[in-house]
Amino acid sequence: MDLSYILNELGEERQNYYNAVAPPILQTSNFASNTVADMRYMLQHEPEVHLYTRGNNPTVTILEKKLAALEGAEHAIAFGSGMAAVTAAVLSQVKAGDHIVCVKKPYTWTNALMQRFLPRFGVEVSMIDGTDPENYREVARPNTRLLYLESPNSYTFELQDIAAVVSIAKQNGYSTIIDNSHASPIYQNPLQFGVDLVVHSCTKYIGGHSDVMGGVICGNRETINKIFEREYMTLGAVMSPHDAWLLIRGLRTLPVRMERVAASTRKVVAYLEQHPKVEKVFFPFSPSNPQYELAKRQMRNNSGQFTITLKTDSMERVEAFCNSLQHFLMAASWGGHESLIFPIAASYTDSKLKPSLPFTMVRFYIGLEDPDYLIKDLEQALEQV
Repeated sequence: MDLSYILNELGEERQNYYNAVAPPILQTSNFASNTVADMRYMLQHEPEVHLYTRGNNPTVTILEKKLAALEGAEHAIAFGSGMAAVTAAVLSQVKAGDHIVCVKKPYTWTNALMQRFLPRFGVEVSMIDGTDPENYREVARPNTRLLYLESPNSYTFELQDIAAVVSIAKQNGYSTIIDNSHASPIYQNPLQFGVDLVVHSCTKYIGGHSDVMGGVICGNRETINKIFEREYMTLGAVMSPHDAWLLIRGLRTLPVRMERVAASTRKVVAYLEQHPKVEKVFFPFSPSNPQYELAKRQMRNNSGQFTITLKTDSMERVEAFCNSLQHFLMAASWGGHESLIFPIAASYTDSKLKPSLPFTMVRFYIGLEDPDYLIKDLEQALEQV
């Protein structure tokens, strides 16, 4: 299916809403029936009809069709946040007594789900170094049901060999889920490697403007319909019609934004890799990355995130560097038009419990600004190190 068709036409039955170029925001909670027979049919076929916006809404449906097509999936279901999508996807595959193998250092709240929430309900989780796919096999147990991937994963951006992990899963009857937020559906499509379910934080690249939250699960129609009937309708983490409309707007420019972000990021990374005050740059598409060939095989291009380690042992100098940046906002999320940093030092407190990552690390996201403009800002801030 042509990318331009997906982004600009798929799901948009303009003749049904006065030939409006932009789809309407159907801001309604309820949809009426004319007869008891109509109501009976709607109740029996809710995954396919519009009965109640907590289930289906026409604006949200347009978004779901586009996201499914972008991932090459049969179907998709949208949620109010990326974490809601992750949680529903995982819960759909396990029950009490089951075991999950999950990549180490996933997104913070995915980590909390795996290590704090699921064990309360009798689900065991093993966290492994995903750079070697055999680690998934080695820690598997007779009660293993799910292998969870996040490639590249958060902060240090290690990749998993998706095809190899899927092969292990299929040999043993495990399900697979991957968080594909980092690469976006423009630059990586894990379903092509045989993954069962793909999740995204739509808050990031799909939205693209730092003004909307959302998540999505993409997969085969049977599995998505089961999630709709169980986790989605029960937990109620639904997406609002207005948020879906904002995400549709974000999709219009997704390929153009990703192309700009990719090119700018490579230029900024090249500058930082040669800077004497930078100890290391964590970036999947760096030729010095030991997983560079895997990155090129699985992803069509780089996206906008990388992490640096500053060459200092002083917390004060790390903070001075971060505080001196004038054109990078300090914020937790990413994927919008603005460039950001997230300093690991901010996670350090006076308590004895320290984060697993060193305070000298700073995660970057490159937005849509001119890369030379950003490099000039980095140059003056690195004088503080």
